[in-house]
Amino acid sequence: MRESAQPPAHQEPQDSGAHRGVARRIRLLAIVSGLLAILAAASIPFLPVEQDQSSVAWPQTAAVTSVTAPLLTYAPMDLSAEIPCAAFDALADSGGVVVSTIPRQSPDLERYGFVVKVVPDAADRAGRVDVVSRNTLLWSAPLSAVRNGSCAVHVEMDTQRSTVTATGVADSGKEFTTDIRPQVVGVFSDLTGAAPAGLQVNVQVDSRFSASPTPWKLAAIVLAVLATLVALVALYHLDSADGRKSRRFLPTRWWRLQPADYVVFATLLVWHFIGANTSDDGYILGMARASQSSGFMSNYYRWFSVDEGPFYTPYTDMISLLTHVSSVSPWVRLPTLLVGVFTWWVISREILPRLGIALRFDKIVVWTSALVFLAFWMPYNNGLRAEPFVALGVILTWASVERAIATRRLLPYAFAIIVAALTLTVAPSGLICVGALAAGARTVTAVIVQRAKSAGYLSLLLPLLAAGLAVLTVVFADRTLAGALEMFYVHGRIGPGESWFFEFLRYQYLLQINADGWLTRRFGMFMLLLGLAVCVATMLRRGGRIPGTALGPGRRLVGITVAAMVLMMFSPTKWTHQFGVFAGLAACVAALTAVSISPAVMRPLRNRALFATAVFFALALTFVGANGYWYVSAWGIPWWDKPPTFAGFGLSTFAAGLSVLALAVAAWFHIRPETQPRAGSVPGRIARVPVLAVVAAAMVAFEVLSFAKAAVAQYPSYSMAQSNLSAAFSGGCGLADKVLIETDPNASVLPPLAGDAATALAGAESTGFTPNGVAADLTSDEIESTTGKANSVASAGSDDAADPKAGSKSPGSETGTSGAGINGSSVPLPFGLDPATTPVLGSYRDGAQVPAELTTGWYRLPNATNGSRGDIISIAVAGRIRHVDSDGIVHPGQDLRLEYGRAGSDGTALALGSVDPIDIGPSPSWRNMRVPLDQLPGDADVVRIVASDKDLGKDQWLAATPPRVPQTKTLTAVVGSRTPVLLDWEVVLNFPCQNLVPTHAGVADLPTYRILPDRNGATITNLWQDHNGGGPLGWTQLLFTARALPTYLDQDWDRDWGSIEQYLPLDPNAQPAKVTIDETQRWGTWTPGHINTAW
Repeated sequence: MRESAQPPAHQEPQDSGAHRGVARRIRLLAIVSGLLAILAAASIPFLPVEQDQSSVAWPQTAAVTSVTAPLLTYAPMDLSAEIPCAAFDALADSGGVVVSTIPRQSPDLERYGFVVKVVPDAADRAGRVDVVSRNTLLWSAPLSAVRNGSCAVHVEMDTQRSTVTATGVADSGKEFTTDIRPQVVGVFSDLTGAAPAGLQVNVQVDSRFSASPTPWKLAAIVLAVLATLVALVALYHLDSADGRKSRRFLPTRWWRLQPADYVVFATLLVWHFIGANTSDDGYILGMARASQSSGFMSNYYRWFSVDEGPFYTPYTDMISLLTHVSSVSPWVRLPTLLVGVFTWWVISREILPRLGIALRFDKIVVWTSALVFLAFWMPYNNGLRAEPFVALGVILTWASVERAIATRRLLPYAFAIIVAALTLTVAPSGLICVGALAAGARTVTAVIVQRAKSAGYLSLLLPLLAAGLAVLTVVFADRTLAGALEMFYVHGRIGPGESWFFEFLRYQYLLQINADGWLTRRFGMFMLLLGLAVCVATMLRRGGRIPGTALGPGRRLVGITVAAMVLMMFSPTKWTHQFGVFAGLAACVAALTAVSISPAVMRPLRNRALFATAVFFALALTFVGANGYWYVSAWGIPWWDKPPTFAGFGLSTFAAGLSVLALAVAAWFHIRPETQPRAGSVPGRIARVPVLAVVAAAMVAFEVLSFAKAAVAQYPSYSMAQSNLSAAFSGGCGLADKVLIETDPNASVLPPLAGDAATALAGAESTGFTPNGVAADLTSDEIESTTGKANSVASAGSDDAADPKAGSKSPGSETGTSGAGINGSSVPLPFGLDPATTPVLGSYRDGAQVPAELTTGWYRLPNATNGSRGDIISIAVAGRIRHVDSDGIVHPGQDLRLEYGRAGSDGTALALGSVDPIDIGPSPSWRNMRVPLDQLPGDADVVRIVASDKDLGKDQWLAATPPRVPQTKTLTAVVGSRTPVLLDWEVVLNFPCQNLVPTHAGVADLPTYRILPDRNGATITNLWQDHNGGGPLGWTQLLFTARALPTYLDQDWDRDWGSIEQYLPLDPNAQPAKVTIDETQRWGTWTPGHINTAW
């Protein structure tokens, strides 16, 4: 493609009659094609789609069997039930559930579900039949009134009303005009045998988002695309009608790489494999993977799985296509790498030269821009979030606007409109592209007014409008207007979301010492804000222009950047990871800043010293934050949880010292301006050092070296580098290859050297420890604040804020294996340990506490097999136990040590020493303390537990079971790639081979396992995916109980990697329902009513 160069202003082409005829036809073509494109594109959201309307009919066989069918929207579109009185007769003696939409074993049956139940006669009351939906009694009748009769009860429920009618019964029925549709996770019944005649339940699933385009819609899409292309071709010819010569589309020598290019591209490539990911990578990958089965881009983890269009397309669709090949991190993040490369390519080839001669040839300017670009891009834009695409979109939009202004052509502006519209579909933050369009609007308007004198307004404006509406062909290809409006409704009702005037929160979070305020996130934004201030100040002092730069592009850059910050106010969430959209603009501002502070422009040394003062001060504020990253990205990183230090002093202190020193220099040159250093002297050379470039280079090196150190420190265990390189070159499965699952904890329990399992735990010296000495409340002490964290849902005044422990139960604290214990204990044991073979002793007791001591009997270690006795010794414990964490911090508690020794031939043992087990927490919940076997001498063949509880505080106690040497397999081997797994959104990227639970037509399959992140992350994912948010935990908790499996991270034994839970169905006899799917044509305005969000 070629564009016109700008001719002298006085030249006007002389049209012949033939040329005028051609021009008229082109104008007519532009008008007709533009109008057709507009009408076709505008009609697309309203045109019909083919919807997969799903439903469940019950009973599904001649016999009554319970079935599972968890609905993603919780409530159905409508539900009807016909219950003959013969069904009541069958349960009259024993009572029970005739039909329900939640298993009767769930404590939330009546809170969320629909149930028809029989309450049998008792000595103190007469029996009855109740019909209940969501704690609302719809209908009730004496059991005697419905027995042995030909009556029936009919229930109809939809979004508007619920009615119960009864035939053959005195109480004929009731009607309710509120939406009390129940949650449906299946249809369950206590009835057995053949189904009574007339018994039926019909559930119409809300599958409004499972749709595909009709032929009419496809025709409109094709027409809109073709007509838009024709209109743009006509616009090109109208642009060319002035007779000016065309010029190159690509800059001269655009392919030639400079040293800065090599550094940028090489750093991005290295960072792609060893660098940090972003917080929502798993979330977005989960949506992309789930779309393979659902057929649309649902929000899999919240908001009742609504379709996320018009946002997050088409880039999430691209990721979904990539997952058909593989879901490993280096592959699915490949577009982000390419976007980073292309963004710098556009900046260096198109933007910097257009900003002026000083930026085109000054190496310091180019290097400053490149290094700031890297320092900004690396912490924000190495994952699957939308920010890299928005950063590229705003740069491409601006570049196209500048091309339109420079050439006085409208086609580049039309391209800018297309890019801006597509960027807006990527994320709400794409709205910042409007600033770039507005920056060139005045000049483009002048061009249109001038051209309209000969071409008319319609031939110029209609193609531009068609270009803007062309995005509808992508956004609404298989969506409807009503579906998009429903997405906005559900998001607005549930949240989180903030109004525009809370934009200050984003900057407030940036200054907090948590996930939103990590130092690498701070640096880029601080440099951007500082650069903007310098550029504005320089422009104000120099008559609106920075010497050596182009007047218009420089002003527009500052205006676009400021406008982008203003437009970000309208993004509904205020998380700091959205600052990544500024990466490209920050590089351009850095280039202008480098010119502004160069000796040629900022001559006084005082001013340059003041700039250095500001840079070092910003650096000091940067290093007040921790060198943290998200989830597994932080493993092995130095100072991941604290501000960096050196020689006992914080790096922020050193930066502050440099700031004070630079300020002193500035004061000196302010007082003695005549004392200028000679050009060749050391002070003179220091004065010419490009401070911004040096500091940015240091930050880039700091980030790269942090992850290089992590790769070395973590080896041979899991690290970002190890996982990505393994996935790229040997087909690894990420974290699943490093997580070890204890396959049979009961078989791993060590045999006692003497005595039996019941008595060996008490040993010869045990006082104060009893079989039932475990407190009832094992909720974790840890209260993790979610203020300012990505995907946080707790806010002031919310229930979650009032109860910070909500959703933060630790593995093993909620469910356990119950039964009569081998040593008389009735305490449920965690991790599948069998009380019939595994004893437990604890120091807790009701009432006053007493001192307790325990020295267990000796337990024999296994003999070496293939040269190894195993990896670790594991002890299931509860309570608060003194331990030292991986950072050397002592956590108070009761004493527990593992003694090791050598067994004698007479059944006794000689103690050789002791070791403190590793405790990864949380207290006082059940967890597995562990001792690596390589910490024991080779001749040690027996171990025992020595514990004491001398603290009489009510919450100070401990409990333990016998030691084990776990028999383990990797998670990859145990779970495999076909077993359906509920992957919490934070872990999806790290478990690429596991089968994310499929959904189709509004109904989810049943998971066998759930994989959670570490405790900090699980606090967030539990809240985000819960019942209040319309997430998958809202239906899994109604169908299953969860049992935590004992797991360990291979060769990183003190790491809390996360946890895996095995789901045990509440109704083990229920089978997956057969879902009927019918294709139904729905117009774009059709809606079955709002999704019920009030749970």
